[in-house]
Amino acid sequence: MGDDAIPAATLVVWRDSAPGSGNKPEILVVERSARMAFAAGAVVFPGGRIDPADRGLAKALGRPDDSARITAVRETIEETAVVPGLAGAVDLDLGLELQRALLDGAEFAQLLDRHDLTLDLDALTPFARWMPAFKHPRKFDTIFFLARAPVGEWPPNPQPGECEAAEWANPSELLERIANGSASAIFPTKRNLERLAQHADLTSALADARGHTLDTIIPWIEDVDGEPHVRIPENRGYPVLSEPLATAFRA
Repeated sequence: MGDDAIPAATLVVWRDSAPGSGNKPEILVVERSARMAFAAGAVVFPGGRIDPADRGLAKALGRPDDSARITAVRETIEETAVVPGLAGAVDLDLGLELQRALLDGAEFAQLLDRHDLTLDLDALTPFARWMPAFKHPRKFDTIFFLARAPVGEWPPNPQPGECEAAEWANPSELLERIANGSASAIFPTKRNLERLAQHADLTSALADARGHTLDTIIPWIEDVDGEPHVRIPENRGYPVLSEPLATAFRA
């Protein structure tokens, strides 16, 4: 990860619609608190910085390169009480219990042992990696993962103090809300929502993820018709490659 950036991970939890229901697929998102230092008030995917305990657990499992996956699962539970990427008897009540324990300072590894749960790290597929080139108070080098939602109904429970809300939302409909001002998002979130909105089911989204390189996307500034735009590389699966600088980082 970038030497001057904070290593982080985030998780796109995908829920396919029931066959014949006429419903659209949904992903799990949270609205960050307006008091947060980074992306205040913005809609984001659950995630956060990779902490030493995640690295320690990855090493203990014999998968030292997979600490980002562990972070993505742990942070999703902390922020929403939704439990992806775990093998074992999981339900909403357990999700809420794990969330409370993590927020109270419990070690993730100990909670897994206590509840006879196993991390299914291969259930998380790398989708993208982003790092800003611009000066930010907090600069994150973030790996985005994609995973199937756990079976059953999982109304998310937003983390008090950090998340104003949490919800399942269709990517296209969420983009419409961002466009009309009823929701807000920063540049990487919007570009990833646009990429996800191209897919009707998880199988298609996973094929997209596996069909593109995970080389870090580092946006740059470029004039487009005399106006500065923030741009990203072509041929990475993204249908929209630029946005005016004036709006790109406004949450």
